Amino acid sequence: MEVKTHFDKLARKLYGRPINQCTTQELYHVVLQLTKDAMTEKKYNEGEKKIYYISAEFLIGKLLSNNLINLGLYDEVENILKENGKSLTEIENEEPEPSLGNGGLGRLAACFMDSIATLGLPGCGIGLNYHYGLFHQVFKDYLQNAEKDKWIEKDSWLKKTDVTFDVKFGDRTLKSVMYDIDVTGYDSGMNKLHLFDVETLDESLVKEGITFDKTAIDKNLTLFLYPDDSDENGNLLRIYQEYFMVSNGAQLIIKDMKEQGYDLHEMHKHVAIQINDTHPTMVIPELIRILTQEEEFTMDDAIEVVSKTCAYTNHTILAEALETWPLAYLEKVVPVLVPIIKELANRIKKAHKDNEKVWIIDDDKRVHMAFIDIHYGYSVNGVAAIHTEILKNTELHDFYVLYPEKFNNKTNGITFRRWLLECNRPLAKLLDETIGTSYRKNADDLEKLLEYVNDEEVLGKIRAIKDQKKVELVKVIKDREGIELDPNSIFDVQVKRLHEYKRQQMNALYIIHKYLEIKAGKKPKRPITCIFGAKAAPAYVIARDIIHLLLVLQHIVNNDPEVSPYLKVVMVTNYNVDYAEKLIPACDVSEQISLASKEASGTSNMKFMLNGAVTLGTDDGANVEIHELVGDDNIYIFGVDSDTVINHYKKADYVSKDYYKKSAVIKEAVDFIVSKEALAVGHKENLERLYKELLNKDWFMTLLDLEDYIEKKDKIFEDFENQDKWKKMMLVNIAKAGFFSSDRTIADYNKDIWKLK
Repeated sequence: MEVKTHFDKLARKLYGRPINQCTTQELYHVVLQLTKDAMTEKKYNEGEKKIYYISAEFLIGKLLSNNLINLGLYDEVENILKENGKSLTEIENEEPEPSLGNGGLGRLAACFMDSIATLGLPGCGIGLNYHYGLFHQVFKDYLQNAEKDKWIEKDSWLKKTDVTFDVKFGDRTLKSVMYDIDVTGYDSGMNKLHLFDVETLDESLVKEGITFDKTAIDKNLTLFLYPDDSDENGNLLRIYQEYFMVSNGAQLIIKDMKEQGYDLHEMHKHVAIQINDTHPTMVIPELIRILTQEEEFTMDDAIEVVSKTCAYTNHTILAEALETWPLAYLEKVVPVLVPIIKELANRIKKAHKDNEKVWIIDDDKRVHMAFIDIHYGYSVNGVAAIHTEILKNTELHDFYVLYPEKFNNKTNGITFRRWLLECNRPLAKLLDETIGTSYRKNADDLEKLLEYVNDEEVLGKIRAIKDQKKVELVKVIKDREGIELDPNSIFDVQVKRLHEYKRQQMNALYIIHKYLEIKAGKKPKRPITCIFGAKAAPAYVIARDIIHLLLVLQHIVNNDPEVSPYLKVVMVTNYNVDYAEKLIPACDVSEQISLASKEASGTSNMKFMLNGAVTLGTDDGANVEIHELVGDDNIYIFGVDSDTVINHYKKADYVSKDYYKKSAVIKEAVDFIVSKEALAVGHKENLERLYKELLNKDWFMTLLDLEDYIEKKDKIFEDFENQDKWKKMMLVNIAKAGFFSSDRTIADYNKDIWKLK
């Protein structure tokens, strides 16, 4: 395709005028069509065996730039627009972000889809087409409010197909419709993301905020990702969603196999199914159901075939995140699966009658979804070295004893196309000029940058790019949040899902500590800007209280003329992939402060590292591997280790109030939550509830690590003043980030688990 000519033809065809006379919105649709046309020249990856990656979330982000980069067209399109007085960056802003995911789970799935296509592997994603995603976050009266996030437009990446399936529930049958989004590989072929929907969906069902009738399944099934499950109807709706997803996926797999003329008895030779967390677990009994009831398999044969085909990725050691469903709920929603689940459970109970810990159905008649995956899949993987070891040694130890051969580690990764080439083009250009372009396909080649660790010119350019990105972020935050920031301040960033184990509350206590220090006359050498971005699940009360505290602190700190020249707080609104692409390249200090042993991996830590931020974190998740790669001198580690934490839980001997009583620093910071200053701005109910939580429970041991955190954080800010040292730390972090490419992760999945042909 001759791009310039085609571009001009499209502009005239769609809007009857040349490029330079089109509006920004019109040009978005022109470039969208141009990109789609270029994609028609790409072939889909094919082979004898295919991976079906089933996930409740695919946080794919905006796709225009990503596709242009992967197609090798970005620079050309950008230059054509420049010649016509237009900006590709402004055009990118017109694109709505697909609301198909929430946090790391969904972003990982998106990176994996990119890498599967880039490596030329035949594969597809299977998920749901959520119309309003999780929710659109707005702040009112210092509280998180949730509104629907309407992202689907008539002209988008979604392609409606003629593929439909009937999904039979206990009380109804729903006909699905499959939409596809093409996934381009970098300088490679394409794959598809299949998203299932229902024609009967009624968007008008959503009234105020995100409230809707949870019982109207025909009309609500694909409205929201993770509908509020704080009541029975919410739980039932989630089961409806999960079964709808996997039944469509299972039927699609059978259909694909038959069209290829493959013998279903040899499914594992042509299909690998990756179950991403426990949400898609029902694909196992659903496939067994189809094979036994529709394809005349014996139960033994069906179980054997499916067990050789399905693999499970565990993303958490948090017991509450390992799904269990009351058997009664499954009997109500998916009665066709219950006899099969009971059969699977009985086989395990019979084989392991003396070990109730591995039973699928417990004494409370709850079905443990992860246990189905482990017993009836051929691979169980964790997502970081320490996470996998914890699974083997503690959380899933009984299963590891049974199936040591199934357990393996696949440390998470990120796609460098989005998290470097797209979001930090100046840094990518510098790398191209300095070490060549081979790192784009072989990320380990970033190590070549280490040759320049004492090169003042290269170090200076890295610093200048960071400063440029900070200036750009200052403008974005001014435009979106109305808050003025100092680009010369230290940008300390914590962006991720809001959860107590990620300990945004500890960061808040540091801000209080620093605020009180400044009020007492102890001013930092350089201003500090603390930036947060996070959504709290609507039913997660304490998480919403933490957001409330952060917004209260934002008001107090930023409006205090004595403090605000030295300290600023920003909680950005509706944190998403688009915001991340602007925040991550501008970050100086990457906050990765989860309680040791609780973060399975994390992926923001990798993105920040790749963009030259220095990590302040616990030895948890992938921080451990970052630490090993960059060495003690290029990371700041604090807090107790995972063994100590696990021991505290085992002995139940952690008492947060003891730490509060013996430390004036901790007491002062915690007490401020319910101080006159805080209560004058915030809500008594929210602040007091959070205060009591920290004092009387503090399940994720905030106060245990707080003093060490304060000390290490002050040290990192002090070291920032030695820019000669800091620039070298930035370079080392970038150079050592290659291991965290999702291309490496996917190559490992394929070599050890999928074995695609």
